[in-house]
Amino acid sequence: MEWLNEPGSWSHSGKQIIVKTSPKTDFWRTTHYGFIHDNGHFYFERVNKDFVVETKIRGNYKDTYDQAGLMIRADENHWIKTGIEYVDGVQNLSAVVTHKYSDWSFTPLVNSPEVFQLRIERCKEAIQIAYLDEHAHYVLFRIAYFPIVQDIQVGIMCASPQGNGYEVIFEDYQLIQQAQQS
Repeated sequence: MEWLNEPGSWSHSGKQIIVKTSPKTDFWRTTHYGFIHDNGHFYFERVNKDFVVETKIRGNYKDTYDQAGLMIRADENHWIKTGIEYVDGVQNLSAVVTHKYSDWSFTPLVNSPEVFQLRIERCKEAIQIAYLDEHAHYVLFRIAYFPIVQDIQVGIMCASPQGNGYEVIFEDYQLIQQAQQS
């Protein structure tokens, strides 16, 4: 795995990746806010097949828009990030889909989980985002389009757009590549 925007402090041991996010980091393109940020932390591997990727996330969220989750990326204009985003003191399940412009969908998590398990599945141009509920069942949150490209980046993402950084732990990260695309 390799970093896009490596954080100043991180470690990897066993099945955990621990990151201290840097301040003023984010991924966003233009829509509503008028700015472009491409300096969030993204630890990824390259994939050229359909896949399933999942991880557990344990964050010490403190400031508005602190975020952690999974990301897939073709380039700076085409990417999807999804996971927990902390807004007004509430953990939200969030997804940002970007095709030159970012969109944002989210839903508050009424009972903020201590550990949040997230999954992305790619089947050709379809991306399915799901999370593990309190009954240990995956629940579909969003289906989104993502262009079929030969080499995409897949991995964990975190950022602190407004705060001074926080610690997040990713556990049991796994990427399962499936049959070659046709």
